[in-house]
Amino acid sequence: MDSSEIKQLQILAAKARLGAILGTYHAKSGHPGGSLSAADIFAYLYEKEMNIDPKNPKWADRDRFVLSKGHCCPSLYAVLALKGYFDWDELTKLRQVGAMLQGHPDMKGTPGIDMSTGSLGQGISAACGMALAAKLDNKDYRTYTLLGDGEVEEGQVWEAAMFASHNKLDNLVVIVDQNGLQIDGSVEDVAGIEPLDKKFESFGFYVIKIDGHDFEQIAEALDKAKTVKGQPTAILAKTVKGKGVSFMENQVGWHGTAPNKEQYEQATAELQAEIDRLEGNC
Repeated sequence: MDSSEIKQLQILAAKARLGAILGTYHAKSGHPGGSLSAADIFAYLYEKEMNIDPKNPKWADRDRFVLSKGHCCPSLYAVLALKGYFDWDELTKLRQVGAMLQGHPDMKGTPGIDMSTGSLGQGISAACGMALAAKLDNKDYRTYTLLGDGEVEEGQVWEAAMFASHNKLDNLVVIVDQNGLQIDGSVEDVAGIEPLDKKFESFGFYVIKIDGHDFEQIAEALDKAKTVKGQPTAILAKTVKGKGVSFMENQVGWHGTAPNKEQYEQATAELQAEIDRLEGNC
């Protein structure tokens, strides 16, 4: 990628973060911390990586994405809106009764959502099913799923990992958003998961470790995954919880707390300043 492509991705990610703050502020609830840490990954997947058509969300040959850590959907919704799946204004109705965008992804009510998720550990299993279906149907589409590092404490994740390896699902990419924090504190203090790379390797995965905010590393990892044959790929992406908002970064309290008016205004000002800086340099 050249510098202009990277800047466009940075702008998309910053706007996704802005949308996550907008949504959780209006909802007065939600999960901004993990939404912000995953925004760069969402931006790259939907802008560069995945074969999709926003005008035809149910296109049979599209690549699939499953947000296994479903509570971090606010920034995913923002990316979907920016890609044209629905109007940006829908973000202001986040979590409202009868609205399109709920607190966890709903495949029946939201264009661009391939799987309803929320109970942690279950999304990766659905992704495995999608990847196996592609194999059985001789289809070329690929399946991507994003997990939280706290989520991999769930036993179902490892049952799914065994299934993926046993069935040689080389069309499956599991991305772990390793921001190091979960609702009860640091991941290491709650239930230490390291060495996570060795764990995935022992379950038959090809493992790549990256900085989840570095678009060149994201691109290289996903390109490498396409060359891996006979086994699934796990990308372990080190990230910062609350990335892009100074007072939210690396603060566990922002796992599931919505900003108040003053915090919303400060966060919005910081993110808009970053967008203006990037757009001014394009």
